[in-house]
Amino acid sequence: MPPGPHGRELISTLWKFGSDRLGLMSSAAHRYGDAVRLAPPPRPFYFFNHPDHAKHVLTDNSQNYHKGIGLVHARRALGDGLLTSEGELWRTQRRATQPVFQAKRIAGQAGVVAEEAAGFVARLRALRGDGPVDLIQELTALTLGVLGRTLLDTDLSAYHSIGRSFEAMQDQAMFELATMSMVPMWVPLPKQLRFRRARRDLQGVVDRMVTERVARDGQNPDGDDALSRLIQSTRREADPRRGRQRMRDELVTLLLAGHETTASTLGWSFYLVDRYPEVRERLHAEAVAVLGDRLPTYEDLSALRYTTMVLHEVMRLFPPVWMLSRKAQGPDTVGGYDVPAGADVLICPYTLHRHPAFWPEPDRFDPERFDPGRPTDRPRYAYVPFGAGPRFCVGNNLGMLEATFVLALVSRELRLTRVPTHQVVPEPMLSLRVRGGLPVRVEPLD
Repeated sequence: MPPGPHGRELISTLWKFGSDRLGLMSSAAHRYGDAVRLAPPPRPFYFFNHPDHAKHVLTDNSQNYHKGIGLVHARRALGDGLLTSEGELWRTQRRATQPVFQAKRIAGQAGVVAEEAAGFVARLRALRGDGPVDLIQELTALTLGVLGRTLLDTDLSAYHSIGRSFEAMQDQAMFELATMSMVPMWVPLPKQLRFRRARRDLQGVVDRMVTERVARDGQNPDGDDALSRLIQSTRREADPRRGRQRMRDELVTLLLAGHETTASTLGWSFYLVDRYPEVRERLHAEAVAVLGDRLPTYEDLSALRYTTMVLHEVMRLFPPVWMLSRKAQGPDTVGGYDVPAGADVLICPYTLHRHPAFWPEPDRFDPERFDPGRPTDRPRYAYVPFGAGPRFCVGNNLGMLEATFVLALVSRELRLTRVPTHQVVPEPMLSLRVRGGLPVRVEPLD
């Protein structure tokens, strides 16, 4: 077995998994190396932190690993959507939604994304005289707007409660993880009461979306958006109730995953750009040189080279998917260590992206690491911000398109300065977000 904590240290480790997950993973990798046993039998719990390990678990032998701790616990909050489902159900869901994310279709949505990004800049300009702006709140509204128009052909601005509901959903998912789902859902804790209200609200939102779409396009809509495809797919279910529940789970998952990761990445981007004036100046110069005073197009992506480098470095330090959890279905060997059937296995991009063997000065923010002209012998699986293997994030192209356009347009026109009294702390939920929001001051550059 790999090395790991014993005795009192083991008890402290298990406590930290509920209270300080990033600290636990970082300290375990530093103390024990690339393979760590975090809990002994009968419930073995392994943490692997080498690119070869990630490649084996996520890709080479992925059929042996199902979704694990964290996402299993999130199932009680999110249901059986694409994020948490397994087997044939997952394959059915993937087939239904994957065409929506094809590169050609996403390229065709670039104009919509640019319009939403420009609207975001305009809203920030309008708010600049009102004191500090909660940037995370504004980014959530932006990414939900993009998701609604590009993937669902729906205006989500009318559903004001979505952001708050997802806060409660994520809180519950992490509560499930910390307590290992030992607290029954009927226990009237404030957190669980808030979650039940949020779940009812979100189910009401998706039911209303479906009702409005059927009223607009009929029982068999032929659109190429995700909502139309899900209506068609779930109508084939033999049990109508099961079909309706599957549609609810899918839409709730799509709404969460489709906006949360991009909002988190952009929040960390603006935080880091504010800390590094030389990066901000280069972003501004590139946006002016490439775009002038017009909106970006899909063809501009390759020219916004430094902007893309910055985003990749942001996702290295603060990967939106900070942990990839799996459960071994059968015995395996990873990095020379035996992994028994039933063991929980963790791959942590947050620590993998800071591995000193592959990232010199790993805690330093340096977009030049991702200069495509710089030679590197870094392994492919040293950097997995969107996961890897069959469960690679299907929305990565849309997320990068949106983040690039938003970062370029904001850098061209505005300076966002963090309120210095606000402490910025990462919060590892289903994505790695900024805890408690990010208040900034907005300063136009013209």
